[in-house]
Amino acid sequence: MTPSQRYPIPAGRHRVEEEIRRSRFITTVGPAGTVEEARAFIDSVRQEFPDATHNCWAYVVGPPGSTGQVGLSDDGEPHGTAGRPMLTVLLHSGVGDIVAVVTRYFGGTKLGKGGLVRAYSSGVQRALEGLPLTEKVARVQVQMTLDYASVTPFQRLLPEYEAEVLAQEFGAAATYRLLLPQERLEGFREAVAELTNGRAQVEVLAAQEP
Repeated sequence: MTPSQRYPIPAGRHRVEEEIRRSRFITTVGPAGTVEEARAFIDSVRQEFPDATHNCWAYVVGPPGSTGQVGLSDDGEPHGTAGRPMLTVLLHSGVGDIVAVVTRYFGGTKLGKGGLVRAYSSGVQRALEGLPLTEKVARVQVQMTLDYASVTPFQRLLPEYEAEVLAQEFGAAATYRLLLPQERLEGFREAVAELTNGRAQVEVLAAQEP
C-alpha cells in the first residue's frame, strides 16, 4: 500500500471560533480534491464573510504532507504570519486534500508577529481536532469471466479484497464487473489465477478516485 492510494481526508466542512485580545478568529476547514476545489472553498468563505478584516488561507491537495500542490495567502497580514503557519499545520496534520481559511475581524489590539503566528496556527489546530474524516481510496474497475465451478469460491474472495460487484451476467460463463482498491489489484489477480488455474483473466477497465 502506498500513501497516494489510501489516506485520510476531510469528510466535510468544519468550523471553530475563538476570540483573542478582542479579535475574532473563525477557522473553516474542508475537503479539496483539486486546486480548483480549494479555490472555490476559499471563495465561498470570502463571500460568507465579505466584511472581515482578513480571510487568510492555505491548502494541501494530494496525500498528507505532500508539497506538490499547495497554496497559501496572508491576505494583508504581515508577511509569513498567517498563510505559512497555517500551511505548516496542514502539512503535519496527517490529512490530505484539505483547505483551511481563517477569517479575522480585527478588534483594535495588535497581536504582534508572534501573536499572529500563534493565533493562525492555533485556529487550524483546533479545527483539525474536531474535523470529521473519511478515507480516500484510489479504485480500479475490472472485468473477468470464469466458469461456473469457480463462482462460489470466487465470491468468497471478494470481501477479502474489498471488491464491490457492479454487474454480473450469467451466460455460457459467469462475467463480473468489479470495483476494488488499486492497492489490492495485484493480490486479487494472483488469487483469481490460483483459484481458476490461470483460466480467468482480470481485465482492468478504468482507474478512478472517489
